[in-house]
Amino acid sequence: MMNSDRATQVWVDQPHAVVRRGMVTTLETGGLAVVGESADLMPAPDLDRAEILVFEADGTGTASALRHVGRRSTRLVATLRTPTERQLHDLAAAGVAAIVLHDEMTPELLLDTVRVVGRDRTSLPVDLLPRLLERAAVLAKTSQGMLTTRERDVLRLLAEGQDTRGIALDLSYSERTVKNVVHDVLTKLNCRTRAQAVGMATRAGVI
Repeated sequence: MMNSDRATQVWVDQPHAVVRRGMVTTLETGGLAVVGESADLMPAPDLDRAEILVFEADGTGTASALRHVGRRSTRLVATLRTPTERQLHDLAAAGVAAIVLHDEMTPELLLDTVRVVGRDRTSLPVDLLPRLLERAAVLAKTSQGMLTTRERDVLRLLAEGQDTRGIALDLSYSERTVKNVVHDVLTKLNCRTRAQAVGMATRAGVI
């Protein structure tokens, strides 16, 4: 638990200097202690001092931030521009305490979010929750050995635009076998069409 008797110490990582300066000013004006700032995690955040790391999660930001944090108790606040379902799930799985969308970021929202995290709570935009739950459901269906290697191979070729005959030639199967595999995949994923199955498997990251 963070000490409520002093200002929460925050490190701000943001590649755009003007945006970063605005974020730092907002946090300091709100009574938080900004102990450092960086761009693309350069210089490396001093996490012996920072209790919260606010970082840009687009691109390789999440992986880089997690490498810096390691096993430390520093809490993470991610900022995102156009989040994908996979990004959202990766952030949640990594234990990020809060997500702030750039398009919705205001000084008040940023300050409120960091304050909430400083009280050992989490914060997530309401409209992102259904997307997180959808991806979690997809992963639950596809990550527990539900799809065989053969089924994933067929899905991959479907995603590349192959028809039944093309898949059969590529994998040295009969067309009847390919049709049976596709039927099994649709049944397992509770999908009505091949396109729907490909979309679900793609979002789950299994093809």
